[in-house]
Amino acid sequence: MDQQAIIVENQDELAGLDTSWVPKVLVLGGVLGALTGLGAAYLLVARSKKHAEPPNLSAMEGVRLGLLIFGLLRQVSLLGEDDKK
Repeated sequence: MDQQAIIVENQDELAGLDTSWVPKVLVLGGVLGALTGLGAAYLLVARSKKHAEPPNLSAMEGVRLGLLIFGLLRQVSLLGEDDKK
């Protein structure tokens, strides 16, 4: 089977699936993301108060944070992969 035939076959299988859970997952993900962001901001403010200076992130800290978030999102995308084996 060529690649286009496989894609069309997979799309036909997905068309019959119940997708009523999608909005619930998106809302839950958005709420959890917002809460996580608030927690991170609180920790940044607490660190700034402890050192008695305004929040200051260096470029290196920004890169590290970005890589950590990318790694976290990669791990989340791999959740449930073991079930398919």
